[in-house]
Amino acid sequence: MISPETAELKILDAAETLFYGRGIQAVGMDEIRSASGVSLKRLYQLFPSKGELIQAYLRRRDVRWRQKLAAYADAQATPEDSILAVFDWLHEWFGEPDFRGCAFSNSFGELGATSSAVAETARAHKEAFFRYLTELTAAAGKPASLGDHLALLAEGAITTAAISGSAEPAHQAKAAARVLLEAA
Repeated sequence: MISPETAELKILDAAETLFYGRGIQAVGMDEIRSASGVSLKRLYQLFPSKGELIQAYLRRRDVRWRQKLAAYADAQATPEDSILAVFDWLHEWFGEPDFRGCAFSNSFGELGATSSAVAETARAHKEAFFRYLTELTAAAGKPASLGDHLALLAEGAITTAAISGSAEPAHQAKAAARVLLEAA
């Protein structure tokens, strides 16, 4: 018998793969049970509803995504390099074989109109990302408004990369970010 912690990880791993890969509404709890190898009874003990599982998936993805981005960008020599590294990191992410765009934009598109919890989680993720870029621009001695502009560039690159299937929008956004940094 597996521990509740191990079962929860297996369920969240399966949910992330299936929800991100196929969409939240297209995936049922039985598919998550099958993919996780956890019994349906244990699945519902840990996540009494699909809505609770969706929230746990999004919260975990938010933390992981922002931690990976910050670890990459914060390792740079200067604040300006950190800002530009955001776009390098995006390029790497866009090149991953399972890249399907932003999980939060995708979940908002699917459920934002009917699930206030999903809408709030998506908004919180976007706000945290904008805040992070604003912090980077402040560290570089640039106006706070530049952080919002850079975040919009990044958001556009994420959406364009998902639709086009190309990682190139990250490089294009980085070039525009460089122009904005120099002009600020």
